[in-house]
Amino acid sequence: MTRVKLCGLMRPQDAAAANDAAPDLAGMIVSPGFRRSVSRDIAAKIRRTLSKEISLCGVFVNASLEEIESYLAEGLINAVQLHGNEDNKFIDALRSAYPQIPVIKAFVIQGLDDIRKAEASHADLVLLDGGSGQGAAFDHSLLSDVSRDYILAGGLDPDNVGNLVRYLRPWGVDTSSGIETDGEKDPKKMTAFVKNVRTEDSGV
Repeated sequence: MTRVKLCGLMRPQDAAAANDAAPDLAGMIVSPGFRRSVSRDIAAKIRRTLSKEISLCGVFVNASLEEIESYLAEGLINAVQLHGNEDNKFIDALRSAYPQIPVIKAFVIQGLDDIRKAEASHADLVLLDGGSGQGAAFDHSLLSDVSRDYILAGGLDPDNVGNLVRYLRPWGVDTSSGIETDGEKDPKKMTAFVKNVRTEDSGV
């Protein structure tokens, strides 16, 4: 089964819409300075609203280990997604402190060197993206020799995700801008995205 992650939740109502769409994972950007960044207070409201059946990833960009651990200690997230320059030493320290928490490391894919870096990551999963949250796709032919499970991101939306799942068979798919209308999460697009992945997986 292809796992589905709906990322960039910004409001409690986004979490409520995610409950209806029923993805496997959701994400929120808790590092400051980005359009979709949320405060700790909003993060707590999203966590309270989101179904416990949906894993909630905190997205961090070059955050300290202490900051990440504070979100874990408060129970605000139950998965970590790293989008900065975090190296394997940092990932090892995080996994050692919280061995039960999945760690996802994002890589911007521009060539085979980036694929090799992703393959060498100590993270539990790697997320392969075309940009840093801009919804940009990349050359998917680069994925033909990937030797580990990965989450596909970058330019995915309800209209194209079914075909991408069919031909690439990733471990999971991730979208943020692809389920938005006028810069806000669109419940209809969220539901359609998940439905189209599930339909492809079922072979209907």
